[in-house]
Amino acid sequence: MSDSGRQRQIVELLRDRPFASVRELQERLGVSAATVRRDIDRIDEAGEARKVYGGISALDGASHAGVAYARPYDENRDLAVEAKRQIAAVAATMVRDGDAVIVHGGSTCFHLGVKLADRNIRLYTNSMPLAAYLSDHGHCGLTVAGGELHREPGIIHSLTQAVPFYASKFFLGAQGLGQEGVLESHPLLVRSIVDLSLCADQIVVLADSRKLSIHARNVALPLTRIGTLVTDDGLADADARMLEDAGVTVRIASTSGAIQ
Repeated sequence: MSDSGRQRQIVELLRDRPFASVRELQERLGVSAATVRRDIDRIDEAGEARKVYGGISALDGASHAGVAYARPYDENRDLAVEAKRQIAAVAATMVRDGDAVIVHGGSTCFHLGVKLADRNIRLYTNSMPLAAYLSDHGHCGLTVAGGELHREPGIIHSLTQAVPFYASKFFLGAQGLGQEGVLESHPLLVRSIVDLSLCADQIVVLADSRKLSIHARNVALPLTRIGTLVTDDGLADADARMLEDAGVTVRIASTSGAIQ
């Protein structure tokens, strides 16, 4: 098969799924890992998909019928990492010693949990990766959600057990964000967000600016429920106006680390 033929096959594969690993493509195409990586570089340079750690990812918002895919946690963790760290750093300044906070599952919220690990606070999370990290590295008070472990999207949730926690702030991420509100395609994430939103005084969304161009099928929370959005300095002016018109306070984490 020619180079262009392989690359077209990879792009076609990403129309039906959000991610393909180097190893999987190596086996599917019958070529070496080095050849697959060269193909990925060419596809990334052509703007047809995005090169990510371990493989290649469909462009954000790529979907059937305009609906975005829910990316696996392990893949999403490696996207826009620096923006997520800066957003987490800004969000951490919103937490005071002695606070009780809820930190939802997701990669940006994981970075926030790391920032809060040694703070004098009480932290509730349904994130299995974050709970595991804090059990080994943290000194904050930690309450872990009860219920069943759902390995994808990496959260613990119970359909029947009430949340035994009340917080000043609920920090959550989002698959997408738009005029409708916080958007998710995974029904379990929608349910957990709704449940936890009832257990906090203020809702703070942590989302890098890419999320304003992603449209998922379910509205987890309307914009009217969001108090603050922490995002990066790639936020478009039109999106900033839309959020502010809805009464959402926008805080910007710049790529240089400055807080706005």
